[in-house]
Amino acid sequence: MYAENASLPYWKDIQTVSVNREAPRSAFMTYADKTQALTGKYENSPYYELLNGTWKFYYTDSYLNLPADITSPEVSTEGWHDIKVPGNWEVQGFGTAIYTNHGYEFQPRNPQPPLLPEKNPVGVYRRDITVPSEWKDRDIYLHIAGAKSGCYVYLNGKEVGYNEDSKNPAEYLINDYLKEGNNVLTLKIFRWSTGSYLECQDFWRISGIERDVFLYSQPKASVQDFRIVSTLDDSYRNGIFRLDMELKNHRTNTAGLSIGYELLDNNGKVVANGEETVDVLAGKEGTVSFSKELPEVKTWTSEAPNLYKLLMTVKENGKVTEVIPYNVGFRRIEIKEIDQKGTNGKNYHVLFINGQPLKLKGVNIHEHNPLTGHYVDEALMRKDLELMKRNNINTVRLCHYPQDRRFYELCDEYGIYVYDEANIESHGMYYDLRKGGTLGNNPEWLKPHLYRVENMFERNKNYPSVTFWSLGNEAGNGYNFYEAYLWVKQADKGLMDRPVNYERAQWEWNSDMYVPQYPSASWLESIGRLGSDRPVVPSEYAHAMGNSTGGLWDQWKAIYQYPNLQGGYIWDWVDQGILVKDENGREYWAYGGD
Repeated sequence: MYAENASLPYWKDIQTVSVNREAPRSAFMTYADKTQALTGKYENSPYYELLNGTWKFYYTDSYLNLPADITSPEVSTEGWHDIKVPGNWEVQGFGTAIYTNHGYEFQPRNPQPPLLPEKNPVGVYRRDITVPSEWKDRDIYLHIAGAKSGCYVYLNGKEVGYNEDSKNPAEYLINDYLKEGNNVLTLKIFRWSTGSYLECQDFWRISGIERDVFLYSQPKASVQDFRIVSTLDDSYRNGIFRLDMELKNHRTNTAGLSIGYELLDNNGKVVANGEETVDVLAGKEGTVSFSKELPEVKTWTSEAPNLYKLLMTVKENGKVTEVIPYNVGFRRIEIKEIDQKGTNGKNYHVLFINGQPLKLKGVNIHEHNPLTGHYVDEALMRKDLELMKRNNINTVRLCHYPQDRRFYELCDEYGIYVYDEANIESHGMYYDLRKGGTLGNNPEWLKPHLYRVENMFERNKNYPSVTFWSLGNEAGNGYNFYEAYLWVKQADKGLMDRPVNYERAQWEWNSDMYVPQYPSASWLESIGRLGSDRPVVPSEYAHAMGNSTGGLWDQWKAIYQYPNLQGGYIWDWVDQGILVKDENGREYWAYGGD
């Protein structure tokens, strides 16, 4: 994808959402053999190199003060600061962290998209990298799991690419930019870009590298992506498995590949396998598909999150060239009419998992760490999920963006239904459908909306825990969200056919469930008694900041009574305090709240 308007810098151009970035795909790692792959740990792959740690850092409070040659490897970093990666720069002493709910921190009143302030801070990150010699003749990728907001990438002074969806990975094929020996990697990140108009979420507005940065490599003829169907037949006892694999060949000659898979139960027993040969022409792509019906599978639910291990193997000339593992969970998600009527005389519509109706006991969760800002490590993720399980929470809404890939893997493991949400909120524009109002009904902003929805779907489509898709939050409704809804429905058709929701759609057609925010107990009782043409699950309710959540039982009396009321998501999981120091060096909690 290339810049749409050569006269504008990328960060000022609505249509330039990325440059030279690889198409989004499932999050996976490639391994040399099955033993490595079965660990599921990226660090056990010889084709993975983590770049987290201490980088050199140059900061300016306005891009106008940025030296023109700042990305040149010839520029000395003497006088630059050290900074920890990942970790937002505001919590490391650079710039100011700002907490706000629904205004744009750079233009709280009368925002004029796509205009951005001249006093737009920029952080420049730099470090040396060396590619292992064993990676010769392989495709080498740079993976930036999350950087906010407009992120330019340079290698050895040459521009590699750009991205501005801060809560989804950006990957770049970097072979053409590398040289033997030492290489200089530079990231130039603008605090605000046109993408910031779609990132007006209720949380700390902070910047920089928020997730892992790493290199990895694949054979030049290898797996590009895959799609997993792991559902149930009408008995809800037998599994239906399908695997569609997309292959690539970046060589100059045809690749004769043998593509195989094994599906293992939790005892390591192979319950399904297959192998096919395929010739992938030079510079082209190929596909291979497998399908299998499995009797009496162990199903995946929040109560019993049974997982199978999928191993995908590529061979060439009889030699294994890559093995890719992935978790598989068999479940079936449906919205069906039941033989029970509300006072409106119509049958209730109810959400079922594996043939059973359920009540969703959920919370909203932000990426938040009081010490590192938006960088959350695995230990804190596990602590959160274990607290949830101990308190009967069975679902999380990812407010208001996709989280790091490790969070989904842990939800697969612990048994948490994920309400996955695109990184879209333009609350500061509010909801007027007329020109100058909501960006959700402005066709000029269609491309950025679809870009973020596609990024979410393509990376997260195969996680067993992903149960619902959400198009975003508090961004109005209209043309862009109608198109986004249709795109996701088509993309998931025949895959897992998950419900697609959007709270600002309200009762419009582009939400499969009604997911209101902060309904009263009396309203819930009323709509439960009356009935509805879709399940009702508040995406935010029972506000929990401070001494609150007092009306929860009044709401749950109605939820337990009526079949169309199927739970809700408390706002929110944890208060957003950041540990800072005052002018005397004393620590205190800077509190974010609405």
